[in-house]
Amino acid sequence: MTPPRATAIECERLRAMRYEEIRGEIGAGTAARTLPAWAARVVEDVVAGRSLVPAVRHPLGFLCLPVERTGDYGVCLHIWTPEVEPVPSTTSPVHCHSWDLISFVLYGTVRNVRMNVDEGPGGAVLQVFEVVSRGDVDELRATGRSVRCSPGRSTTHGTGESYTLPAGVFHSTLIEDGRDAATVALGRQTPGTGDLSLGPLDIASHRVHRSRSDPGEAVRALRRSARRIADAHPPGVDPPDADSPADPSAPSSSDPLDGSRPSVPHPRRHRPARR
Repeated sequence: MTPPRATAIECERLRAMRYEEIRGEIGAGTAARTLPAWAARVVEDVVAGRSLVPAVRHPLGFLCLPVERTGDYGVCLHIWTPEVEPVPSTTSPVHCHSWDLISFVLYGTVRNVRMNVDEGPGGAVLQVFEVVSRGDVDELRATGRSVRCSPGRSTTHGTGESYTLPAGVFHSTLIEDGRDAATVALGRQTPGTGDLSLGPLDIASHRVHRSRSDPGEAVRALRRSARRIADAHPPGVDPPDADSPADPSAPSSSDPLDGSRPSVPHPRRHRPARR
């Protein structure tokens, strides 16, 4: 599981990369040269027991490695893999974050579908749940507020591409062309927003425990992910130059930060669920 395109000297620098450094690489258009090696090093350290970062089975169907949690900032590796059985969902895949997302695709193809959520006619009728996390427990509070939901604009992102998604935008994430994909996900808490999920009208408030993956299962999944990273970013093959550096804080042509927000008012703020 040798990290691609990383010299011995670079490895220590890669280990030290945090939110601001990773965001800077994405903004400068150099992420395809640095983030695969960083991610491979994170995976290798977890497998070898050199890192205490847990491999958590996320309610949205992926394996999550929470690499950094510092104040309003967070960095995770999200890994979709057939090696780990998805956690059964108690609501639906449609949700919105309390934080602005910047994501870099390590391998695979990720499709984000923005959802139109309002109280008007048309679409499926669902209930809004407020999600509050404390440790490894997600409390899903049924608000009793019913909304209608229908698919809106969809964007697809492949290996080596990055995308943004502002806080407060309802969406669902799908993996195209199979079950393997991985992203480096950066989150920055945004005041005035909350973590929300949509679910059936007849579901009451409840709690969901996030569990660590079985150790053997996690090792198989992470080794598989390391192979996918190496295959997608072979040593000695430079990625194509970006047409222009991307600014994660600015609108992009492929997934503009248009400021769109759901019409559902957000409840009072709580500790972010980091969904």
